[in-house]
Amino acid sequence: MPDELLGQNALRTDTVSMPVPGMASAPEMDTALRLSMYLRCLAIQGSWNYEILVGNGVGFCVEPALRQLPGGVDGQLYREALARQSVYFNAHPYLASLAIGALARAEVEQVAPQRIERFRTALCGPLGSVGDRLVWAAWLPACSLVALLLFGVGASALLVVLGFLVLYNVGHLALRDWALRAGWRHGLRVATALGHPVLQHGPRYIGRVSAVLGGLALPLAVHRAMGGPAPLTPIPVGVAVATPLLAVLLVRLQGRAEGWRVVLFLLAAFVLYSVVR
Repeated sequence: MPDELLGQNALRTDTVSMPVPGMASAPEMDTALRLSMYLRCLAIQGSWNYEILVGNGVGFCVEPALRQLPGGVDGQLYREALARQSVYFNAHPYLASLAIGALARAEVEQVAPQRIERFRTALCGPLGSVGDRLVWAAWLPACSLVALLLFGVGASALLVVLGFLVLYNVGHLALRDWALRAGWRHGLRVATALGHPVLQHGPRYIGRVSAVLGGLALPLAVHRAMGGPAPLTPIPVGVAVATPLLAVLLVRLQGRAEGWRVVLFLLAAFVLYSVVR
């Protein structure tokens, strides 16, 4: 992921090599400000367009914090900051909250405009790459497999849909809230937040869980879709249990057994089972 690495290096260079005036301790983000910015983050894609992507959305989300600038909404600082935050920006919509919190704090503390613009540009790559891996490539498939598993064990259509929606939305709403608070807390040193274990290692662990979920869900779902007599009968349950165990075995054999040999052994086992039965 070259873009992510380059972006994080740029963030570290910009935030470590130069002192940040007034960044020793974060100013307080009261509940009203936090709630206002958080609710706006939910609509960050409302003004998405091909020219500046979510740029207008970032300006919209940061705006409540900009009211704290000297002169208020009628002041020159407010107008300049809002214009600066409403230009091109591209990031994952959920992790964009991390940028919103950091940029809002930088504007409130009146960090040099050139530095804010440079920092804002450097955020795009890491937030897009990390967010795509965590949400689109890991969390969304995992939630889909949980819904498939619910279907396989006999849940109603309504329960399957509700199960997916609740699980997925709990995850992404919590991610947005954490990102907003972390961005405000770290400010221009937000590269620290990007090193959070959930962001760095979450996709890998969620992927492993998804593999197990897939092994459990697919046989049960296929059995039910084919009109099986009951959601839990010996054959589909046995396949559902054996699949993740086989997956674990294959992982343990990695590097010690060639893939084609394992496949031939499994095919031979299936043929033998068919003949004996």
